[in-house]
Amino acid sequence: MKTSLSILYLFLILSFASCEDKESSSKNTLESGSTKEEVTKKTSKIDSLKAKYSKKEAKATKDEKETDDRFPIPQEQLIPFLTAYGKENPENHIRIITSFGNIEVKLYHDTPLHRANFIMLVKKDYFNNTFFHRVAPGFVIQGGNSDNVATPRKRSQIGDYLIPSEFKAGHKHTYGAFSAAKYSEQNVSKASSPFEFFIVMDKNGTPHLNNDHTVFGRVTKGMDVAEKIAKVKTGQSEWPIDNVEMDIEIID
Repeated sequence: MKTSLSILYLFLILSFASCEDKESSSKNTLESGSTKEEVTKKTSKIDSLKAKYSKKEAKATKDEKETDDRFPIPQEQLIPFLTAYGKENPENHIRIITSFGNIEVKLYHDTPLHRANFIMLVKKDYFNNTFFHRVAPGFVIQGGNSDNVATPRKRSQIGDYLIPSEFKAGHKHTYGAFSAAKYSEQNVSKASSPFEFFIVMDKNGTPHLNNDHTVFGRVTKGMDVAEKIAKVKTGQSEWPIDNVEMDIEIID
């Protein structure tokens, strides 16, 4: 059974691969997901990851028996769900924990859907053991994905939905802005991916991303840590050669 699940997870990982050519992407756009090249490069680590996550898989099987009927979240119920969740969970300060140090972020209350979604994912431990999987020096560092077998499972359990853009808040892509990645295909409304985010590393900002991605927070502490991550060695696909793992926790 575990072997079948692992094969299914690997298939799902490859299915998530859908990015633009990175040469143009690193200059102009940010999209959710990872290229087939990125994932294929990492799949040799799957066997060692199986042992690491075997206990978590067992716990997940137990947890599945105690299902929460709110999940997975259907798209048509997303806005009322996140609106209600946001009122019940007002936290807006989070800490990203990495081996390079910590990054603290303030999430904006005037982007309520994005804030509520992010807090929900943190409380569901989605981000733990995911990576800063894309590093484009002088542009962005992007996180929230991984080649771990647990990541697609977590995504399927939470739901396959898009968050409506919240451009009306007026937040810009300045240095240290915390913004949402998005899918480009069949996404004329520029809705956000619920799972991936990026931090702007261009000290002059990235104004071409304004009104294209939703900024829903800003780094308040730890841009020096972000700068260290921005300097790690990457392959041609901008995926760090050595994984930059993260955990995320709520401060208040």
